[in-house]
Amino acid sequence: MGCRLSWIIRSRHRSTAVRSSGGADVVTHSTTKYMDGHATCVGGAIVDSGNFDWAAYGDKFAGLTTPDETYHGIIYTEKFGKGAYITKATSQLMRDLGSIQSPQNAFLLNLGLESLHLRMPRHCENAIKMAEYLQGHEKVAWVNCPSLPGNKYYDLTQKYMPNGSCGVITFGLKGGREAAVKMMDKLKLVAIVTHVADAEAVSCIRQVIHTDR
Repeated sequence: MGCRLSWIIRSRHRSTAVRSSGGADVVTHSTTKYMDGHATCVGGAIVDSGNFDWAAYGDKFAGLTTPDETYHGIIYTEKFGKGAYITKATSQLMRDLGSIQSPQNAFLLNLGLESLHLRMPRHCENAIKMAEYLQGHEKVAWVNCPSLPGNKYYDLTQKYMPNGSCGVITFGLKGGREAAVKMMDKLKLVAIVTHVADAEAVSCIRQVIHTDR
């Protein structure tokens, strides 16, 4: 099973637990979010557990279990065993698709990673405080924050992300979309953008963003 974690960072969750007891064999991260932390560069990361038996499902993963003529007929599962998937990803796919960071983006990402362990606890704490405040507000219809007691995912969050989930929460106003647009027009500290999960306080309307009306 594959698992995409864009808003949840490895320092916050138990990656090993997600891959083993959680059933995920390959985990992908969007480094554009918290890892970068400042909305400066685009990127992604793959964490391969090496536990999935690609050869057992050779008909579905022919790219790994049949000869690759572009690499002298090599069969990845036979040559690299548990490292078959990640080897193909970092050799053939990077070669053909160009999915590799530029030196400048790698530099900016590294700067973000250096402060990740300091930023994430604050992001998580701020999200819970905001969710608690909104939950008690008379104009708010609902609040969704997995770290908030009473949320349907609270128990799973405590199991897989005991140190906190992330700084992203969602909520709805009783007045619907029209009320949400009015609220966002009055924002001063919070920026209205399409990007989420960085050092800024940002807001966007679900499905159709505020700036597209």
